[in-house]
Formats: sequence, C-alpha cells, structure tokens
Amino acid sequence: MKVVVVGATGNVGTAVVRALTADDRVSEIVGIARRRPEWQPPKTTFVAADVAGDDLVPHLRGADVVVHLAWLFHPTHRPMVTWQANAVGSARVFAAASAAGVGALVYASSVGAYSPGPGRRVDESWPTHSVPTAAYGREKAYVERLLDAFEARHPDIRVVRLRSAFIFQRQAASEQRRIFAGPLLPNALVRPGRLPVVPWPAGLRFQALHANDVAEAYRLAIVGDARGAYNVAADPVIDAGSIGEVLGSRVLPVPGRLARVGLTAAWQLHLVPAEPRLLDLALQLPLLDTTRIRTELGWSPTVSSVEALREVLEGMAEGAGARTPPLAPDSPAGRLHEGATGVGERST
Repeated sequence: MKVVVVGATGNVGTAVVRALTADDRVSEIVGIARRRPEWQPPKTTFVAADVAGDDLVPHLRGADVVVHLAWLFHPTHRPMVTWQANAVGSARVFAAASAAGVGALVYASSVGAYSPGPGRRVDESWPTHSVPTAAYGREKAYVERLLDAFEARHPDIRVVRLRSAFIFQRQAASEQRRIFAGPLLPNALVRPGRLPVVPWPAGLRFQALHANDVAEAYRLAIVGDARGAYNVAADPVIDAGSIGEVLGSRVLPVPGRLARVGLTAAWQLHLVPAEPRLLDLALQLPLLDTTRIRTELGWSPTVSSVEALREVLEGMAEGAGARTPPLAPDSPAGRLHEGATGVGERST
C-alpha cells in the first residue's frame, strides 16, 4: 500500500508517519510539506510542495490513500493567508486526489468544526458549523462542506474524517508554544510549582489525547475500510482542576468576558499570537463521544488526556522539539525571529 501524507512534518504528521512505518501493509510513504525536513524515517520520501499553489497531482498519483493533515495556524492577523492555505488548499488537495485516481481520502477534521455545545457530549451527527467568527472554526467548517460535496461527486472514493480533540506530544512542545503563546512566555513558567496562581477562564473544559494515539486512529482508518466521521479523544476532560494538578498551582477562575478582554489586548498589541475569537470557540466546544471509533475500529487511547498535557508542558519547559521545520526546538535565535517578524503576522 502506498500512502501520501499531506502535512507530514507537523505534530500529527510526524506521528502518523511513525505509525505507518511500523505497519507491514504500508510499503511506501510520500510525505508532502512546504519545507523538507532533516528527519528521514524508513519507507518515506519527502516532497516540498505548498497546497495553496503547487501542482499536487504528480505527487498523489499511484497512492492508495491520501491523508490530508496540512493546516496553517498563523498569521492570525492576516486571515486571508490562512484561508488560502486551509480552505482553498484543502479544496486543491481533494481535487488532486480525484484527478490522481486515489482510492481513499482521510482528512484531519477537529472538535473545532462542531457547532457550539458547551458541556454537552456529542456524537458524529452533531452539526459542524463551528463558530464562524473564529478563523480556525470557520475554515474547519468550510472544509467539512467541501467534503460533503466531494463525497456526493465521488462515491467510489472512500472518505474518512477524524474529528479529534487537542493533540499533544513532547516533540511538538515548542511548536505549540509558538502557535498559542508566542515568544514572550518563559519556558520556566510552565514547570510544576513555578506559578503559585494560574488564571483560568471560567467554564473552559476540553478534551485531549496523545499524538501517538491519534496516529493509531489514522493508521486504522488508512489500512481498513472505515468510512465517514469518527470522534477521537481520551479521558478525563481537562478542566481547572486538571490544570492545577499538572502545574502544581492554585487555579483562579477568571470570568470569560474578562479573559477575552485581556487576550484581545495582548493580541492587538502583538504580544501573543492566539486570537481572542479562538477563546470564544474554545469556551463553546462540545465534548466528544468516542463510541463509534472504539466499537467500529477497535481504537482506544493508551495515554490519558492529563498525561498527554503533562508531557507537552514538560517538553515546553525544556524547549523540546524534533528535526522538522514546524517542530524545531526552542532557541534564543528562534524567539528573536518570532518577535522580529511579528507575533501573529507570519506563517508557521
């Protein structure tokens, strides 16, 4: 089996490639990314291509399965750039998969695609209109509609959507610090016991899982005959108590409106890259019912959500990373570059 992984060098992509290299049914892996990595896993060839503009068809020809993971989180201050990469780029990947004659398409959707349902546990039938004011949610919801149309036009192509919770691993720690917190967060602050008090938006609860566990879900979807959408998450739900446990700190609940005012000011001043509307989305996320993937694919997580969170925070404290451009370890030069090129203004 030949598998093409689009977006093969990021948090999920590296984990999926690792999982596929260990499966004897997979004979060849083509990893597509904007920048070739130093990393060279077995059975894998990397190709430099940008989903937003490059011709993808030649790279997808001969593939049994195409896995679409590529996603641009920044620049949050220039939403048309992320729209071109994520919405238009996804449409281009799907069109290329059809033109190349692939047999199956596996797409990385997200809990962020779901319509608001705070505190409610939902299955895969819950609407996927997200919170359209948030760029991430707007783009994820749009790609869901693209896939609806794609499936209607191409019933012969097997389509799988994995709607996962937040995904953590040590190797992605520095990347996630860059995506959400920016260059001004001292690594030492996320070490347990360093912060006596941690402010936490009241009502914020979310699910998470380890990258290796989500990679196993992708592997099962790739080599099997699954179709449709599957929720993917681990237990328990992460809340203020979980954060306090992991950081060894007392948690101070902050009203959601006040938290948003603070984040808005920090984002507008280019102190943090995460846009305030992303907090709006996070506060309205439903919880994922994972019954379908557990019963139909036999999937279950091996790492709890709290342990996955603990691992990424420990990695963040140590500046951990990996040998791919998106996962590059933390460094003083890298932080200077983040600030010099504009927090929330550059593509990552």
